[in-house]
Amino acid sequence: MSPETQRPLRADAERNRRLIMTTADRLFARRGATVPLNEIAREAGLGVGTVYRRFPDLQALVDALFTERFTVFLHLAATAAEQPDPAGALRHYLLEAARMRAEDRALEVVLANADFTKVTTARTRDRLGRLVDGLVARAVAASAVREDFASADVYAFLYMIGAVADRTNDVAPDAWRRYAEALMVGFGLDPSPAPHPTAMTDGQLLGSWPKPSGGQD
Repeated sequence: MSPETQRPLRADAERNRRLIMTTADRLFARRGATVPLNEIAREAGLGVGTVYRRFPDLQALVDALFTERFTVFLHLAATAAEQPDPAGALRHYLLEAARMRAEDRALEVVLANADFTKVTTARTRDRLGRLVDGLVARAVAASAVREDFASADVYAFLYMIGAVADRTNDVAPDAWRRYAEALMVGFGLDPSPAPHPTAMTDGQLLGSWPKPSGGQD
């Protein structure tokens, strides 16, 4: 088979892989990581054999989604670390990581189900941890944040922003920014001069109210 004939096959394989991953993301966000590969294949409009050629089991798919996401977080942290101002570097990472979490409802599911007994997965997680540690240490040394600020606060910040975003995404999709700013100021970072969303209206707050189980309105 000539190289010209092979290229479309490789492109098709990559398109299928991307379709499988985006479909899994959508289903995981709604139902968690209990969706079988057969259902992901059906939802994606692909044959079951096509899905299993790309991902031999559900764990392989979850781990691929983890690696993809953490590659983005690693790039973000590395880019932030290049900024000369420690406060600006930390703020950049916190705000962009919060935005990524707010827009990604499947992230918590992927993190909860990734296999950290695998060397590559654990290594990726630990590499990001070291980069975040460096951002925090620089900011603390420069007195840009509270002296007791720690890397654990970065992860707690993302947990809290994720909770707000998941609850308000459908009624006030930018609400998380207001609370991200409040938390960053609480950590000791200078307030941002940029405008941020106002408090939610009563209607938006009611719209974000917990719903009965079973999806009833």
